[in-house]
Amino acid sequence: MEAVVLGSGTSTGVPCLGVRYSPEFLADPRNHRTRPSLAVLGREATLLVDCTPEMRLQLLREGIDRVDAVILTHAHADHMMGMDDLRPLCKVLGGPMPVYTHERYLDDVRRVFPYAFQDFPQGIEVPRFELAAMPAVLRVGDIEAERLDVWHGRWEVLALRIGDFAYVTDVSDIPPPAWGRLLGLKTLILDAVRHRPHPNHFHLERALEVVAALSPETTYLTHLCDEFDHGPAEARLPEGVRLAYDGLRIPL
Repeated sequence: MEAVVLGSGTSTGVPCLGVRYSPEFLADPRNHRTRPSLAVLGREATLLVDCTPEMRLQLLREGIDRVDAVILTHAHADHMMGMDDLRPLCKVLGGPMPVYTHERYLDDVRRVFPYAFQDFPQGIEVPRFELAAMPAVLRVGDIEAERLDVWHGRWEVLALRIGDFAYVTDVSDIPPPAWGRLLGLKTLILDAVRHRPHPNHFHLERALEVVAALSPETTYLTHLCDEFDHGPAEARLPEGVRLAYDGLRIPL
């Protein structure tokens, strides 16, 4: 089994529109960050976590041509606005795409993509979603994803644990039940949006405090803004902590 970081950037992506960057910054492909998402590749199935505006390009880049289920961590634009591009993947699947999210976001998905739940005449192609609340444990083929509820500012959102791996993006606080399930990890992917404090995200200092307390073997920081020049920024991190980048593959 393998986790693939499809996108490691913040909500604007990096480079950000309207900003001038040095040639040295742009020369490092790891500084080119699409919106944050993850694919988990099992022997029997592929699980997609979030559908960014670049989802189609992310999946093509990684050679992923089938998705068996989708988990939306929450219904913010950078995590769900690629869902229309699930249309051809529904055809590959041979039916509606199973989509799981937090209970509070079910109506948001229906409101933004109403046509994915409507009947149309034959020949009109639209994505079809089989939408449901994320269960405590979701099994997709040989992939078993455990639901963890965390806070992203005032929004309760999903994080995931799969074996000894966890994915915690868009987080500002980890409640005790989720905290307990984040102990004993081999690999953690964790939000660290920027250097300064942020009301809705862990900033770098807070993320490193959490890493020190949880003590995973390896941590990759994600949802990164353009304050992070990959090479120099990673060199300053503590042992066992690295920056995620688009296309990073992690054996599970």
